[in-house]
Amino acid sequence: MDAFTLNRRRLLGGALGAALVGCGGGGDSEAAPSDPVPGKNVDTALARLDGLTTDLMTRLGVPGVAVAVVQGERTIYAKGFGVRDMRSAGHVDADTVFQLASMSKSIGATAVAHEVGARRVGWDQPMRELLPWFALSDPEASRLLTVGDLYAHRSGLPEHAGDHLEDLGFTQREVLERLRHAPLDGFRKKYAYTNFGLTAAGIAVAGKAGLDWATLNERVLYQPLGMRRTSSRFEDFQRRENRVVGHIMKDGHWQVGPVRMPDAQAPAASVTSSVNDIAKWLSMLLGQGTHQGRRVVDADALAPAISPQIQKPGQPDNYYGFGFNVGHTPGKRPLLGHSGAFSLGTATAFNLLPTAGLGIVVLTNGYPVGLPEILCVQFVDLVETGELQRDVVDAISRIFADLNKPQGELVGKLPPASPNPPGPLSAYAGRYHNDFYGPLRIDQAGAGLQLTLGAMTTPLSLQHWDGGVFIFRPEAEGAPPGTISQATFAGNQVTLELYDEPKGLGVFVR
Repeated sequence: MDAFTLNRRRLLGGALGAALVGCGGGGDSEAAPSDPVPGKNVDTALARLDGLTTDLMTRLGVPGVAVAVVQGERTIYAKGFGVRDMRSAGHVDADTVFQLASMSKSIGATAVAHEVGARRVGWDQPMRELLPWFALSDPEASRLLTVGDLYAHRSGLPEHAGDHLEDLGFTQREVLERLRHAPLDGFRKKYAYTNFGLTAAGIAVAGKAGLDWATLNERVLYQPLGMRRTSSRFEDFQRRENRVVGHIMKDGHWQVGPVRMPDAQAPAASVTSSVNDIAKWLSMLLGQGTHQGRRVVDADALAPAISPQIQKPGQPDNYYGFGFNVGHTPGKRPLLGHSGAFSLGTATAFNLLPTAGLGIVVLTNGYPVGLPEILCVQFVDLVETGELQRDVVDAISRIFADLNKPQGELVGKLPPASPNPPGPLSAYAGRYHNDFYGPLRIDQAGAGLQLTLGAMTTPLSLQHWDGGVFIFRPEAEGAPPGTISQATFAGNQVTLELYDEPKGLGVFVR
């Protein structure tokens, strides 16, 4: 399963959708891609969904799950399991609202397709015409950069560029403006999953329509489809009575996690919805832009989004379109999908089999342990063959467990028994510059040091480790509980380990 070589940050950004489109490779099924799946297989899959879902919840501990299946324009299965909040008795149902995380990319891409169909924008329209203040570090790449480049993650921006800036408290505009200081690698040649690059394209399209992103989606998608429990504003989610809270695993136990407010990267991660609502969107996709006899999105404008635009590295037959993972099942049927995750308490996924007229969506209120991906793979197996063909439960859950581990080279290590002493603390104190992450301020605090980075409002304590190496313990979406980052002082510079990817990006100069 080559999709499982993805690193942790790509996984939590939602790109494990690759595991849903081609998990296990091509296979040798005799079925042609356009052959209808046997009706008895669909019946078998539906009959087993209850048991598969409850079994996974028992094994993995996720508090709440909702699942829906569509066939053409009909929702043929929609059900909730478990609780919305493990502290109370409110049960999940098919109308319970969840945060979708990176599934938002696929949904938002259909809103962009609507605007392409209305001829207000084009997938190949230069960003400089739509958002003149947005730029990349290479002037020629900035001149050529298009909406499609950003929606296909082929802009050359580093993977997840800007995510830490959001964690540090910068506004959406501030994050997007700082992307011009990120090094580029492989413009239009290399896939690198980047939330804020896609976000720039989304808000540029909305701006062309004279709307904010959330309002655009309401007008062109949610209202026409009757998705009354769906929004791209976090405040709307907070007002829902029938909504979940996120849960995380800490010290071996599930507990309610910190609140994740993703509006800064709205086009990439802000949608909240129920499986009943998402089922309507899936049906629209199966109808090539139509729903209940009404044209919602132009088919020709939608087609590029659900077609291969760039190949994923090391993943044969797995591609990314514009906001969609694009690939094939083991039986060679076309398969669309995307997963989403917040390490603070959300994991979601959907799969669509266009030629079979079937789709499934799985939403959970637990941080990513693999449940949505596993259930989608199992559903596809049952639909194609009537049996579970791939032993994915242990494999996927083990990999998620490994990828959810704290970050940092010093995690699990004991401090030196006889550390080299630091220099005078006053020698480290001061203000440091970094175009991307800065400013950084190091202050003496009693007998120690503390750092304040970017737009942070609360300083973090620095603890001495050895010589010029100190450590701090951030807790944010991009730093799971237990993460330890080194702060290494050398001359007039300090390197912050957590932010030093690509190499050199985390160097601050006094």
